[in-house]
Amino acid sequence: MKNISRNVAIWVVVVMTAIVMLTALQPGGSHKAVEKITYSEFLHDVSEHAVKTVSIRDQNISGELTDGKSFATYAPFDPSLVHRLTEAGVEVTAQPPQSDESPIMRYIGAYLPLALMLGLGFMIFRQMQNGGGAKGAMGFGKSRAKLLNEKQGRVTFADVAGIDEAKSELEEIVDFLKDPQKFTRLGGKIPKGVLLVGPPGTGKTLLARSVAGEANVPFFSISGSDFVEMFVGVGASRVRDMFEQGKKSAPCIIFIDEIDAVGRHRGVGLGGGNDEREQTLNQMLVEMDGFESNEGVILIAATNRPDVLDPALLRPGRFDRQVVVPNPDVSGREKILRVHMKKLPLSSDVDPRVIARGTPGFSGADLANLVNEAALFAAREGRNSVTMHQFEKAKDKVMMGAERRSMVMTDQEKRTTAYHEAAHAMCAYYSEGSDPIHKATIVPRGQALGMVMTLPEKDNISYSRKWCLARLVTAMGGRVGEELIFGHEEVSAGASGDIKGATDIARRMVSQWGMSDKLGMVAYDDREAISGRTAQEVDEEVRKLVDEAYAQARQLVLTHIDDLHRLAGALLEYETLTGDDVARILRGEELDRREGEVEVFSGRRGSVPPSGTLEGSAPPRPSKGNDDGFPAGTQLA
Repeated sequence: MKNISRNVAIWVVVVMTAIVMLTALQPGGSHKAVEKITYSEFLHDVSEHAVKTVSIRDQNISGELTDGKSFATYAPFDPSLVHRLTEAGVEVTAQPPQSDESPIMRYIGAYLPLALMLGLGFMIFRQMQNGGGAKGAMGFGKSRAKLLNEKQGRVTFADVAGIDEAKSELEEIVDFLKDPQKFTRLGGKIPKGVLLVGPPGTGKTLLARSVAGEANVPFFSISGSDFVEMFVGVGASRVRDMFEQGKKSAPCIIFIDEIDAVGRHRGVGLGGGNDEREQTLNQMLVEMDGFESNEGVILIAATNRPDVLDPALLRPGRFDRQVVVPNPDVSGREKILRVHMKKLPLSSDVDPRVIARGTPGFSGADLANLVNEAALFAAREGRNSVTMHQFEKAKDKVMMGAERRSMVMTDQEKRTTAYHEAAHAMCAYYSEGSDPIHKATIVPRGQALGMVMTLPEKDNISYSRKWCLARLVTAMGGRVGEELIFGHEEVSAGASGDIKGATDIARRMVSQWGMSDKLGMVAYDDREAISGRTAQEVDEEVRKLVDEAYAQARQLVLTHIDDLHRLAGALLEYETLTGDDVARILRGEELDRREGEVEVFSGRRGSVPPSGTLEGSAPPRPSKGNDDGFPAGTQLA
C-alpha cells in the first residue's frame, strides 16, 4: 500500500511539473494587458501618428501605441489600410492565417513528445536505481532477500520427512529461537551459522523453512547469486543491508541458498583479490563476525559443493555447524512418499513401502516427481484414483525415460537390439556379485533403442571388487551377443554407452580405489600430477580389466547360447520382460503371462521373489549414487 501511494505521489509531481512547463512556454503568456478599441479609433490614432507597431493576421489587428499601451481591433476588408499605415510611419508585421486547430491541441502536439521522453527517462532511472526489485528510490545496493511469512505457507517439521538426523540437529536452533534465555543463562552460545550440505533435491531449503515455521519467526530467503553484480561494491552493500534487516526483525532466520556462488575459495580464477565476488565474500565474513548469537539472528546456508567453499567461511564463529542432508534410506523414502501421497486419491493396492524399496538413491525431489507422474498417468487414463500400476509406470519413466513406441525400427534392428539386450541380461544373471535384473526391454526409451535395468537388493553404501568386475562383464555382454549372432562385421554402435561406462568403472578401480595388483594402493586420478610412464601403466591396467571382462562375457554367452536365443525370442515377442520373466526363461520355464501384464519383481539366479514383493530400483543417473558418483541402480543400453 505504501509503494502504491508513493508511486501515485511521484506521478502527480511529474504531471504538475509538465503543466507548469507548458504554461510557461505558452505563447502570449507573458504579454501585457491588451485594450480592445474600435476600427474608427484605430484609424484616428494612425492619422494622429499615435500608433507605433501593428501586427496583422487576417482581419485581426493588434499592436502598440506610442505611449506603450497595447491594443487590438478587428478591421473590415480595406485594401488601402497597409498604404495608410506605411505613410504614417507605422511598423507593419504580417502574420500567416490562423489555423482552425485549438491552442490546446497545438500545445499537446508541441510538448507531448518532450513530456513522454522525460517520463520514460524517469522510469528507466527508477528501474536502474531499484536494482531489479530492491526497495527504495536509491535501492541498487539494497538486499534482495524475500521475507516469507505464514501467508505464503508455513512449513513445519511435520512437512519434512526422511531426514530425521538433520531435523534433530536443527531442533536446538528452534529451542533457542523460542527461549534464548534457556541457553544463555549458563553462558552457552548457540551457533551463529548452520551449513546444510547434501546432493540436489534432498530438501535443504524445505528444512530451513521448517525451522522458521517451528519457531514462528521471520524467514528471509536469498540466493548466493543475488549478491553478485557487475559493479564492484554492490554485493557488499547488499550483504550489509541484509544483516541490518535481520537485526531489525530479530529473532529471525536468514537463509542463503547455493552459497557456493558467492563463497568460493578466494584467490582462485580471474580477477585477483579485487573482483566483485571476493569483495562480497569479505563483507559477509566481516558481518558474520560482527553480530552475536544472542541478537537472535540465525544464518542458515545450503550447498551441494562444500569442497569449493573458502575455509574462512567454515571456521567456528561463522558456520559453526555443518548438517549433512543425504539422500533418504528406505525408511525415509517411505515417509517422504506418504507425505506426498496425502494429496492424492489412492487405490487400496498402493503400498508406499513397496515403492520405497524400489527407489534406492532417489532424493526427496525425485520421489515428489514420481508421485506427480503417477497422478498424471492416472488422469490420462481417466481414473478416479491412483493405482500401483500407475506408480510402476511412473517409476519406469523416471528411471529409464519415456517410451518412444512411435519410433519406426526395421525387423533387423529389432533382432539386433533383442540379442544385444538379451546378452546383457544373461551376463547380469550369471555373474556372481551382479545386481538383480529389474527389467529388460527393446522398446526405445529416452535416447536408447533398448535397455536392461539392474537394481540393488538394498541401498548401496559402497561397492566391492566383485560387484565392479560383474558390472564390467555385464557391460561387455551386449557387444559379445551381437558378434556371436551376426558376425564381427555386423556389430552396431549400440555398445558405445556400455564401453564408456565400463572404461569409467575400470579407471576408477585402478586410479582411485586401489583395486589393481600392479599399481597398488596409490591414487592416480590426477593425471597432471603423475609421470607419463605411470599414466601409460594406468591405461594398460584399465585396458587389461576391460579385455578380461570381454573374454569372460564371451565365454559365458557361448556356454549358454541356447538361453540367449530363448531370451531374445521372448523380447521380440513381449518387448518388455521383468526380472522374474528373465529368471524363468533362463531356468528353462515357459512364460505364462497374459497379454499386457507386467509383473513388478526382479529376478536373480537361483531364486524367485515371492508374489507382491519388489526389489530395489533407482534412477540411472550418476548423481544419485554414493560419493563415488555411481548410481544405486544401473541401466545398460
